Amino acid sequence: MERTKKHGLSGNALKLIAIIAMTVDHLTWVIFPGYQTAPWLLLLHSIGRLTAPIMCFFIAEGYHYTHDRRRYAARLFLFALISHFAYNFAFGIPFVPFQTGVFNQTGVMWALAWGLVALSVMNSEGLKQWQKTTITLLICVISFCADWSCIAVLVIVAFGTNRGDFKKQMTWMMIFVAMYAAVYFIFIDKVYGVLQLMVALSIPVLSLYNGERGKWKGMKWFFYLYYPLHLVACGLIRLALHGGVGVLVGGI
Repeated sequence: MERTKKHGLSGNALKLIAIIAMTVDHLTWVIFPGYQTAPWLLLLHSIGRLTAPIMCFFIAEGYHYTHDRRRYAARLFLFALISHFAYNFAFGIPFVPFQTGVFNQTGVMWALAWGLVALSVMNSEGLKQWQKTTITLLICVISFCADWSCIAVLVIVAFGTNRGDFKKQMTWMMIFVAMYAAVYFIFIDKVYGVLQLMVALSIPVLSLYNGERGKWKGMKWFFYLYYPLHLVACGLIRLALHGGVGVLVGGI
């Protein structure tokens, strides 16, 4: 019997959207650095807000579907290490963290990997609630320095623990992103603080997910390779346009 194709977007299609949005955002930061407020630049950065929610969503989905969570986590941490050097090269950040501050000291892969760990902790049957909360808070401290900071960790936990309840997933995502936006607004830049709320654009996109992976099995590895490679390309563009100047002032 022929299987009926589900309507909506497959996981591969959503990941491709994330890749395109991420590339647009990162190239915009590299070519037009600083908190510039030209409407068309803000539009490009708004498109970039699609990326992190989709990434977090599929970390939570990966946790549900993977046959070996430890191996999945090890793979994420390996790519977090590789991507650290690519990310810092892209935006002119020293490879040794905390020389330029506490924000954006490494790529989002670091937060995504720890988000998977936090989700595993929260779903553990062998830990008491206070232990789960304490460990998750420690993970938030460890991941604070990454792109999208500990907010990515909290969003992954929200997606994973509320799987099957899309409204609840999105509500918690926006609560955590509002916290991120408030920190941005108060300590970094008011316009770009408000811009973080454009993460809401991802809600109608994620609502189209049909629960299927998609035909191409290589998308997972393509994304793992594309993330550091596109950052290296961004770094080369940065050097060509700005020399050795660091240009990163915002997140993914």
